[in-house]
Formats: sequence, structure tokens, C-alpha cells
Amino acid sequence: MKTFALVAAAALTLTCGAAPASATTTILFVGNSFTYGEPAGASAPTVQGYQPGTVTDLNRTNVGGVPALFKQFTVALGLDYEVSLETVGGTGLDYHYTQKLGLLNRPWDKVVLQSYSTLDASNPGNSDRLVAYSNLLATAFHDQNPDVDVYLTATWSRADLTYRTRSPWLGKPIDAMEKDVEAGYRRAATSSAYIDDDVITVGAAWTQAMTDGLADANPYDGITPGQINLWAPEGYHASTYGYYLSALMQFGAVTGKDPRLLGADEAAAASFNFTREQTTALQAVAARTLGLDVAAVPEPTSWGLMLVGFGVVGAGLRSRRRSVVFAAA
Repeated sequence: MKTFALVAAAALTLTCGAAPASATTTILFVGNSFTYGEPAGASAPTVQGYQPGTVTDLNRTNVGGVPALFKQFTVALGLDYEVSLETVGGTGLDYHYTQKLGLLNRPWDKVVLQSYSTLDASNPGNSDRLVAYSNLLATAFHDQNPDVDVYLTATWSRADLTYRTRSPWLGKPIDAMEKDVEAGYRRAATSSAYIDDDVITVGAAWTQAMTDGLADANPYDGITPGQINLWAPEGYHASTYGYYLSALMQFGAVTGKDPRLLGADEAAAASFNFTREQTTALQAVAARTLGLDVAAVPEPTSWGLMLVGFGVVGAGLRSRRRSVVFAAA
């Protein structure tokens, strides 16, 4: 049956000309400074200022942020995405639902939601508000487009709340906050029929980078030579490395493409002055966290040769609403 379909499609192409281009996919990112790329004291170049002209900022604050990185990745791999964002610093999804729904309530193809870093600003670690308002937003998006894919992005452990500031995570291992945040997002995902089961686990990717020895786990005791710092100077927001890893995770989860296909010379990473080895190492961490078959991950210096020398194979990720096939290098 599959062979017949392929032959029929080929015949149709020969008789009617080339197949029409696929339609543009619209995607909306909703979040706060973790999405718009607050540099928090870091010097330029910044993710917040990255290519704002390539995305539509619904609040007209002229930021690029993680959505602009996502857009750059889609362009690099020939994907047709129209990217929009609605972000306000220091807010959760409750704010976006109560104050910004008029801007958001459109028929999007895909939506990525990110809430407050501690789940609830007034009650850190409590996911009740996240559950309630992610459900309300997902329902609103579904009412506009029943085929919309809604994703939740679970963010990273804050170094300031782990090592310096009174919080539920002070004095605990650096991955403790990330695990609690992810659990809250998973609870929210399972509470709604309109939210994708596979939470985008950005925080877990940060932990993986530390476990692999790529990133330093404590920015307050000095950065180990040869390692990167995923946090901004105040240990709260992300550095360009941290936001880049976040964007890789969201790109892979939403598009189904293996982040390693972007390669060592990926344009955004080059603009932030990453080394080729750092770029491929971050891409490999994202691929591993996304669940790709990376039983034997090549050293970063080997990726260029690997991408040239090998063809494309498939690797699937389970999803409640659909099967996502990753094209792995």
C-alpha cells in the first residue's frame, strides 16, 4: 500500500508539476524573562537582543529571545515557521490568561507555555496555579483550533535558590528544584486533554549538561576550567549557553528534528562566540535529553565528520497526541 502511494504521488508530480510547498506553521511562545532571554547583567551579545526582526512580539517590546533562536534553527533546516511571542517578566501563566488573552486568542498551530520559575511566586513549589491556568489557556487555544499542539516547558534549577537564598531548595542538590518544577509541569500536562504529554524538560537538559561535565554545577565557587556556566551572573536567569540549550530542547520537541543536525557551525551559536566544540556538545546534550538513540555519543570534535559521513535515520518519541519522528544524524 505504501509503495502504491509513493508511485501514485510520483506520477501526479510528473503530470501536474512539482508538489505545492507545505503551509507555514504558526507557533506562539508564552512566558516571561526565561523565554525572552533576560541577560541579567551579562555583556552583549545577548539572547534578548537576538534577531528581533525575525519574530513577531505581540507586546511590541522588540525582543528576539528563545523564540528567535527557534526561528533561526527552523530556517537552517528549511522548515517554514512563523514565530510569535508574548512575554512579560516575572509573571506566570495566570497573568497571561487574565491580562493578555485578547492578544493570544487566535488559531495557532502550536503553542509553547512557560510559567513562573518556582511554579508559584507566592508559594514556591506549589503547582496548583500552573495546573489551573495552563488548562484554561489550552482550552482557549483548542477552541480556536481543535488541532493545536500545546506544549509545556519545564525550566531549570536556580543557583541562587540552591546555594544562597532561602527557598525550599536551599542546601539541596542542584537538580532538586528542576525535578520539582518538572513534576509540576507533568501534573499540569496530564490534567488537560489539550496539552501534550511530553513536557519539554529544559531543566533536565541543564542537569544532563552538568552530569556530562560540560557545565559547572555551582557558579558561586568559580567555573571549572573547560566548563561553561549555564546561568547569568546573578545565578537566576540563563547565560547565552543556557538559553541556547533551552531553545535546542524546544526546537527538537516541537519540530521532531534532531538538534545535532544544526551542526558545529550553527549561526546563532557562532554569533554568541561559542566554540564549535561547545556548540556540538550542547546539541548532543539536547539530543540525549530528548530521548534520542545516543548510546555512543561522539566527542564534540567528531561531529563534523559524523554529519558528513552518515545518512539520516529515524528515531521516534512517544506522544499522546501524535508520534514525533526525529531525524538523527
